[in-house]
Formats: sequence, C-alpha cells, structure tokens
Amino acid sequence: MIGSGRPDALLRKGLKLSHLRLLAALAETGQLTQAAGMIGISQPAASRLVAEIEGIIAAPVHERTGRGLGLTAEGRALAARAQRVRLELDDAARDLTEIAMGGVGQVRIGAVTGPAMDRVLPALQSERLNHPNVSVEVVVQPSDLLCEQLLAGRLDFAVGRLPEGLRAEPLTFRPIAPEPIALIARRGHPLFARPRLRAIEALAYDWVMPGADSLLTRTVLTRLQTLGLPRPMQRLATSSFLLTLAMIQQSDAIAAMAQASALQISNGEAAVVAILPLDLGIEVEPFGLITRERVSLTPASQRLADMILKG
Repeated sequence: MIGSGRPDALLRKGLKLSHLRLLAALAETGQLTQAAGMIGISQPAASRLVAEIEGIIAAPVHERTGRGLGLTAEGRALAARAQRVRLELDDAARDLTEIAMGGVGQVRIGAVTGPAMDRVLPALQSERLNHPNVSVEVVVQPSDLLCEQLLAGRLDFAVGRLPEGLRAEPLTFRPIAPEPIALIARRGHPLFARPRLRAIEALAYDWVMPGADSLLTRTVLTRLQTLGLPRPMQRLATSSFLLTLAMIQQSDAIAAMAQASALQISNGEAAVVAILPLDLGIEVEPFGLITRERVSLTPASQRLADMILKG
C-alpha cells in the first residue's frame, strides 16, 4: 500500500482522473453497473479501472455485501477525495463559463425558512438588478438536509446551522445572527381582543410546531420551562409551512415560527394572519453561512454569500 511518501505518489503510480471519477460514482451508487453508467463507460471497462486502482494502491477498494458493492476503508478514503476533486472540477467549469460569458452564472443556495426570507431574498433582489443574467436556485429545507446536499455538491453554500451529527464533516460555519421566534394566529383570534395578553392565556390554545426533535420546538419548550410556564398543547406536529398556515387560518391554533417568516405573511391588509403581541424572548441559536472547507465559491456565488453575510 502507498504510505506517507512523496505528495504525488499516486500520480506517479498511474492514478488518473478516470479512476477518481469511477470511485466517486461508486461511493454514490454502491453498484458497479450504475457507477459505470453514471460516468458513461461499460461495466467491463469499470471493472478494469477498479483492478487498476487496486494495483496502484496495493489494496482492495471494494467488497461484496448483501446489498451490492461496498467500499473498503481504503476505498472510502480515496472515494471521499475523489468526490472533492470532482466537485472542484465542476466549480472550475462554472468559473470559466462565468468569465467567458461575462456576468452569466448559476448559483445554488440552501437556506432554512427564516433566513431565506430575511437574508437570501433581499440579496436575490439586489443581484437581479445588478446582474440580471445570473440564475439562482434556492432550496428551503432543515439544516441537516441542506448540509447533506452541500456535501454532495448540489449546493454552493447554505444558510442555516451545523447539526451535531455533521460537525465533524469538512464544513465551515460563519455565524450571522440568532433567529427570534414570533407567535402567529388568524386575524380575529380571541387573543387579539385581550387588552394585555399574558403568556398563560396563549397556552390555553393548541400550538402548531414541528416534531419534538426539531430545533424550533426544543427551543420553545426550553424557554417556556425557563419562564416557569407549562408545555403548550400540540395536537398537530408538522414542519410544513403550508400545513401550518392552513391550520391556523382554519382554527384558533397558534403557530411558533421565525419572526422573519411571520412578518412576511402578516404584512398588508390582505393578510389573514397576524403576530400576537406577546414577546416571550424566544431565540433559536445563531444561523450562519455554511460552505465546504477549502472550496472556492464561483464569483456569482461569492457575491451573493457576501451580501447575505452583510445583511
């Protein structure tokens, strides 16, 4: 096996880009035939590449499992690097396209709901005015799913939080700000008629929040406990924004959500929901800009990331 020798030992032994492409595909598919199809070669050609790789590193890179093909420890280590090389080459191609076409680019952003409204949307509005030929895709999901997509190269950067299980991954987190939480209800809700709304009065109604394991719900319950208040009733647990909105429109339920999102949907005379005049001091831990370590953003991505950081 190649040990800690020259930095270019693998290249001197004959490791090629085709080997890396196959390893990256194997890590993603777990099937040699599917990996071969992904990179546009035949299955026998893929088998030859695997044999060449094993000859170069003097160790097996795959083994048969009950579910198909599994990578060995050596295979996983090399495949992880191969995936990073592939992502870097993909980004390099996008850089060259932006340079060649002047101001044209594609940016893929992930964000949790509140920052998507509060940070990403204003940045996109500015970008459209100054660089109309740049197209942007925005994915709004929980932080754990965003980080998984970021690691897979499907996002340029994300605006969210680093989940505990992914803090050892090659990701960089730059904190931006904590996220205040507001309580919303339908306009005409009985609580809006109270001259001075108290927390205990709001707790008499059903609260709509995500599941018990979600960061929002844990933050709300911890804050209520700190204030010496009981847990709210929660007969519906959902992370769906649309289902939450429908529920509070059609009942006297209350929803806890990011203040930025609450301001967006309660703004204007036509809005059917409003923010309750009750500040419980609930703040979710700071969100931030998440990128892959040692990966340079394309010019268009970097421009948007800088705007989001500045706010």
